Amino acid sequence: MDQRPTVERIRVRYGETDQMGHAYYANYLYWFEQARGTWCRDRGFTYKQFEEQGVFLPVVEAHVRYKGEVHYDDWIEVRIWATETKRAAIKFEYQVFNETSGKVTTEGYTWHVFMGTERKAISIPANIKGLLERNPDEFETLS
Repeated sequence: MDQRPTVERIRVRYGETDQMGHAYYANYLYWFEQARGTWCRDRGFTYKQFEEQGVFLPVVEAHVRYKGEVHYDDWIEVRIWATETKRAAIKFEYQVFNETSGKVTTEGYTWHVFMGTERKAISIPANIKGLLERNPDEFETLS
């Protein structure tokens, strides 16, 4: 699996902050999700295509470590890469880099289990495994 990170650039919106002007902690999970979508599109497919095939990828574990601050109107880069696959699961890791401060402010990971329409874990289908292993340089990024 390609270990180079995919980068999703985001400007922090006012509604994503708390009364102190800091990014609200739960929004990092939304940003992780947004970055996962970009990771897929960089490889020429979407989550929606999985769902249309009856394959779902729920998050079964999430970890976020806050190491610095992100404020309203900061530009951040959410860097994502897939680091591990098992028979029926995939792990994504994340870094949030704050362009304004020049620092990595957050690190985290999510585990996802592949599930079929019966809502039970399934082995990663061969065709989907092939999509996950794609080199993004060899596919046109989807909008």
